[in-house]
Amino acid sequence: MRVLKRLVRWFGVRRTVGLGLLAAFVALRIWDPAPLENLRLRVFDFYQTLKPRDAQARPVVIVDIDEASMRSLGQWPWPRTIVADLVARLRAYGSVAIGFDVIFAEADRLSPQMAVDTFRGVDEETRAKLRNLPSNDQVLADAIRGGRVILGQSGVGTLDAPAASEPLPQTGFAVIGPDPAAFLVTFPSLLRNVPVLEKAAAGRGLLTIRNEQDGIVRRVPMVAKAGGITAPALTLDMLRVVTGSGAVVMRTDAAGIRSVGFPGYELPTDRNGQIWIYFSPHDQSRYVSAADVIAGRVPPERLAGKLALIGTSAVGLLDTKTTPLDAVMPGVEVHAQVLETALTGATLSYPNYAILAELGTAVIAGAAIALLSPVMGAVALFALALAAIAVLAGLSWYFFSAQGLLLDVTFALLATFIIYVTLVIIGYFREQADRRRIRSAFSQYLSPALVEQLAQSPEKLKLGGESKTMTIMFSDVRGFTSISETYKSDPQGLTQLMNRFLTPLTNAIIDRRGTIDKYMGDAIMAFWNAPIDDPDHEVHACQAALDMLARIDALNEERMREGRESGQPFIPFNMGIGLNTGQCVVGNMGSDLRFDYSVLGDPVNLASRLEGRSKSYGVPIIAGAATMEKARSRFAALELDLITVKGKSEPEYIYTILGADDVLASEDFRRMSEAHERMLKLYRGRDWAGAWDALQSTRQAANGFRLDEIFAIYEARIRAFQDAPPGDDWNGVYAFDTK
Repeated sequence: MRVLKRLVRWFGVRRTVGLGLLAAFVALRIWDPAPLENLRLRVFDFYQTLKPRDAQARPVVIVDIDEASMRSLGQWPWPRTIVADLVARLRAYGSVAIGFDVIFAEADRLSPQMAVDTFRGVDEETRAKLRNLPSNDQVLADAIRGGRVILGQSGVGTLDAPAASEPLPQTGFAVIGPDPAAFLVTFPSLLRNVPVLEKAAAGRGLLTIRNEQDGIVRRVPMVAKAGGITAPALTLDMLRVVTGSGAVVMRTDAAGIRSVGFPGYELPTDRNGQIWIYFSPHDQSRYVSAADVIAGRVPPERLAGKLALIGTSAVGLLDTKTTPLDAVMPGVEVHAQVLETALTGATLSYPNYAILAELGTAVIAGAAIALLSPVMGAVALFALALAAIAVLAGLSWYFFSAQGLLLDVTFALLATFIIYVTLVIIGYFREQADRRRIRSAFSQYLSPALVEQLAQSPEKLKLGGESKTMTIMFSDVRGFTSISETYKSDPQGLTQLMNRFLTPLTNAIIDRRGTIDKYMGDAIMAFWNAPIDDPDHEVHACQAALDMLARIDALNEERMREGRESGQPFIPFNMGIGLNTGQCVVGNMGSDLRFDYSVLGDPVNLASRLEGRSKSYGVPIIAGAATMEKARSRFAALELDLITVKGKSEPEYIYTILGADDVLASEDFRRMSEAHERMLKLYRGRDWAGAWDALQSTRQAANGFRLDEIFAIYEARIRAFQDAPPGDDWNGVYAFDTK
């Protein structure tokens, strides 16, 4: 207290407060809490938005496992023989190196040795010949051996990744400076490729991309430790292989890692060995379709002399990232941009000395404001603060645009601004001391009740929620990619179409007392029984599902008429809907910075899985047993199957809804439903002949109900079980191992 009084006496109140605030800001910067870091990162994002990287030079081409490739060659994962053909084609085209943004962690199940045991009606001689064929993995290993092929590995955040059964090759490292182990990004486990591929490859590197706290990708680890092994990034090992270098060189100092590279080449990193990516906007011209490469339809100049990255942009494979420039960018393009940044020299750097420069700048600017404030008027002080802000912002932009240096001025600007505002307020109160009594008197007119209400209102937005039994809905459009492709040259038209599609579906949900949780492109998530209690939420959800289908049919008819009149192609909307009921937590979910009223729980996940399974069974609606327990008496519901979905071990009875009470009361539905129930009983009782006959009766009775895919499924199962009956532990459950 005595020290404070002396400081006030020596420096005055305003200078003491200003210097005290400056000391607090220095401590805050050293602590560097998440909001301060996020502010700094947003400024760096803004710089990239103003001046994205000039991407005229294109040393990298992305070989895309896209939707067209999967339609042509089958769903991913492909047999390794197809991948081997792709590698061979790329080498024939003259690609200087090939990097895989995919991992072959398990042996190919389509290899002859493994697949032969699943064949029926094959004689032993043929089986023996198939078993003697090379495995698909060996075919791929032969294709990549001797070439510049770099495989991807992944750092895993758990200890679940299987350990290598034998020593496998790894890239060597040389360190110039202190041991960097304490600074490296670390993962508990390393997910590798099958050994035969690892041994054949010229290199291998981590393809793991880490998001920042706000979900945006800005940095990629060039070196990381996974499962106790120090490993380079996929991109870094590609550069190593192309340059013919041996070990990767890490340069370090007391503050951490400074750079990584090879003799004659150095790539600046942050203290944790991460490279700051200087992004250019997403560009489809970086991509060539994998199917076109295999078919030889790609012009040679697109691949010759290029680094080829094999990855995917397919939405269903969920390899997408958010960058400072693009809300959605395929992960493989992030790796491509790392290579472009490194090879063109357009690197960004946040050097280890940056924090000292930022602290020094803040101290100089803040101290100048604090020391000069008592002798300067408010206008002059404002001009000084404004000049300091302009100079700092200009210097930061100059270093970014001309030098590729990321130097944060937000901290110095924030400190200078708050010190300035605080000192102005103090001066104002000192100069206007005679008004304090008026202000004090005015405070008596402020309602204590209103103050209390305003003070308590943030609590209404607290994270968390309440536990309730709810019905969850997921809906999605089948084949939306094909529809969107017809609007390539008319994005506004696609937006209008989405509005026409989502509006009636939303109305159908709202009209049945549902709550829209979120829109996910062409998909909708909704729930019932919150925030308003709804004792009939199961029934209302089923009614909404049927109403949604009816409205989509009406929209399809309208669009078909429009297509005839305009001559435009017409692709109808087809929907899949999943319904499930269970105990969930509902409330404001998210982070301290952003949150939404949403629902969490295992029933939500199951509802999503059921929506996905609707495509498998060829029906628009699939509902769980908990939903139909209450709603079945009100709807024409048909039991489909007893299944387990991916991620769950407990079996679930699933149903489809064919109509409302009018269909339920019809003689056609009663006759078909009885035959179907008899078929299921015989099927689960292992009476295959009886189940087959009952299935044919059901098919005859189901005319008009459009259940052909369900009947085809059971025909295939019954034939299979007649040829190879299930074991004694079979309980009629069908397990899905995909979403």
